[in-house]
Amino acid sequence: MDPIRITRTAKLPDPLRISRYHKAPELGPAILFFSGGSALNDVSRVLKSYTYNSTHLITPFDSGGSSAKLRQAFNMPAIGDLRSRMIALADESVTGHPEVYQLFTYRLASAGRNSVLSKQLDQMIQGKYPMVAAISNPMRRLIRNQLGYFRDAMPDNFDLRGASIGNLILTGGYLNNHRHLDPIVFLFSKLVGVLGTVRPIVNNNLHLAADLEDGSRIIGQHRITGKEMAPLQSPIKRLRLSGHPDKLVAAKSELRKKTRKLINKADLICYPPGSYYSSLIANLLPDGVSAAIAGADCPKVYVPNLGRDPEQFGMTLEQCVIRLLEYLRCGAPEDCRTENLLNFILLDSNNGDYPSPFPLSKIEQLGITVIDTRLVTKRSAPHYDPERLVHALLSLT
Repeated sequence: MDPIRITRTAKLPDPLRISRYHKAPELGPAILFFSGGSALNDVSRVLKSYTYNSTHLITPFDSGGSSAKLRQAFNMPAIGDLRSRMIALADESVTGHPEVYQLFTYRLASAGRNSVLSKQLDQMIQGKYPMVAAISNPMRRLIRNQLGYFRDAMPDNFDLRGASIGNLILTGGYLNNHRHLDPIVFLFSKLVGVLGTVRPIVNNNLHLAADLEDGSRIIGQHRITGKEMAPLQSPIKRLRLSGHPDKLVAAKSELRKKTRKLINKADLICYPPGSYYSSLIANLLPDGVSAAIAGADCPKVYVPNLGRDPEQFGMTLEQCVIRLLEYLRCGAPEDCRTENLLNFILLDSNNGDYPSPFPLSKIEQLGITVIDTRLVTKRSAPHYDPERLVHALLSLT
């Protein structure tokens, strides 16, 4: 029998739907997010109370912070954002594993001597360190094994100061599994009790390259965000993938079948707040992503950034929407319509601080419905209120 499309009127927020999900989160909707970074972590902590079926596709292209040390030492994809999202979705109830959670969120002293920190790591591997000793087997044995693989491969000059133990476990597991992320991400998720699905958009060891309007080019995510380096002084004209961290080596990456299935099975796809290019647009660069989105029979929602995202330098809200559609159309079928890629824009024009007035009529001419509702509160300003944003997304499923 051919599928039948059924439409309904949505109420925002929908108290009945929200209550139903809160009572049985194991039956909650499969909301899929294209994101990276930490911008969505507070939302994820709220979301796990309503659904255990959310999916978070994370960019592994980060080139700053502690991820940079690991990438330089082991020539690997970035894993810091993966760890951060899994921790945000971890089961923190009595049914979870608090000892594992505590270890995975622990960082070595940022001012310690490397020789002392190495001994501390060795104690963890031996199972003698109190945090590790508190974890029961077989989980303790699995954790010690991953840390051991990291220790064996660690260069003598590797700087352990401020290192996240969770990142070291992920790195050890990556090296242990023939340089594949999926097995250790799966194990990490089980150990910490992730209430959802977290996956890298691709497994490849790639970097971001941005061509600017002024004709210059910058390589590396950390040079784009305006956090570790000076903010951009020219708008980004084009974002692409590079196989080298310091020069453009054009690279391609393809979406895997199992990730495509996650997109196809989504009840709602969200393009969420976060660094516009390095977190959102970067997720759309691998081949097959746009086609998978176009083939997913579910609502697609864009939640624009509040405040001033350095990556959106020189861009209005209208331009952000148009640029998002441009990247979504790359790789999508030629006859793909806007409604297959983006249906709603969710915002709070009364309380939100957006980079420019929202051109309602122009956006609606594209066939996109603007949903203007209360998403920012006195408590949350200048950010979205995580509870209100989650409730709005749940109401659209």
